[in-house]
Amino acid sequence: MSISCALKVVPIVLLLVLFALANAKKSADVTELQIGVKYKPPSCEFQAHKGDRVKVHYRGKLTDGKVFDSSFERGDPIEFELGSGQVIKGWDQGLLGMCVGEKRKLKIPAKLGYGEQGSPPTIPGGATLIFDTELVSVNGKPSSGEDKSEDEL
Repeated sequence: MSISCALKVVPIVLLLVLFALANAKKSADVTELQIGVKYKPPSCEFQAHKGDRVKVHYRGKLTDGKVFDSSFERGDPIEFELGSGQVIKGWDQGLLGMCVGEKRKLKIPAKLGYGEQGSPPTIPGGATLIFDTELVSVNGKPSSGEDKSEDEL
């Protein structure tokens, strides 16, 4: 290969490498909601439906693994009405049908999370969000064996 030919090829190869590196960060991003069941209790006494009041423990991460929020560390699960828009759409959709005691990993695309605007300074625009979730209760009902009052013991 002549030197003039090599000088023409090298810039093209460099551009391709730079393009690949620029897009590598986005490889963990998703375009649709992904739901992974990590644990399912042996019996499903209470299941989450639209309109139910649910209590959920969660750990929210970015695709680089950086944790931006976690109820587990605070020991205080979030409580909200499922399907009513009180949380991001990825949660309203990703927690439907979940059993009390079940654990799910939700990979939420930006369009079902905080969109292109993000939630500065913690969540950048266009970010895919990853949540490890655990359904604690539905309409105040925990799974059997948990949160029983002294009268029930």
